[in-house]
Amino acid sequence: MAWVPAESAVEELMPRLLPVEPCDLTEGFDPSVPPRTPQEYLRRVQIEAAQCPDVVVAQIDPKKLKRKQSVNISSVNKHRNHWKSQQLDSNVTMPKSEDEEGWKKFCLGERLYAEGAIGPSTNESPGIDYVQIGFPPLLSIVSRMNQATVTSVLEYLSNWFGERDFTPELGRWFYALLACLEKPLLPEAHSLIRQLARRCSEVRLLVGSKDDERVPALNLLICLVSRYFDQRDLADEPS
Repeated sequence: MAWVPAESAVEELMPRLLPVEPCDLTEGFDPSVPPRTPQEYLRRVQIEAAQCPDVVVAQIDPKKLKRKQSVNISSVNKHRNHWKSQQLDSNVTMPKSEDEEGWKKFCLGERLYAEGAIGPSTNESPGIDYVQIGFPPLLSIVSRMNQATVTSVLEYLSNWFGERDFTPELGRWFYALLACLEKPLLPEAHSLIRQLARRCSEVRLLVGSKDDERVPALNLLICLVSRYFDQRDLADEPS
């Protein structure tokens, strides 16, 4: 038997392996008959490939997708419709989303907003004057805030916190706003929570005593940002 160089063998096989003209692909082709030779098999593959669309779109049932979602939703969002339906007191008037000064006064109170720090109360009348001391982040209030408003208010209060000390009013509102943030975070929300965690760390370093009542609240906010929102580089190092 004569030895045939590899190049010659390839050249001999090439005409049989090259695709035939498109007009000849289906001529005499019977899909019910199994291929009997390598050439018939290649021809079948060519014909089936030519019949496939360039782009295939999967048909997804939105109802099934919603039913099988794996994203965890916070308890606030689960009960948002219920709390949103609760009637607000007559003295509660929520500012518009773009009203930065209005939201600062709403959350922190007229007195704190004017003084920049908590001072002695001059209101001797019975009852609680929320206009003066600020409205707490009740579920009936925060449930009415969409994600754009939540992000805006978080920005307003973070700006305030960037130049002032930490207060219980700020802590309550920061916690409520973080609880209302939905994941995945919008880019602006991502930047804001990192800014908040860094500011909490700065203030904590300035606190003279570990027994200071501000420390647990600051620790909690840092933990929420670093652990729940996966900003691991901002987490405290284990002691």
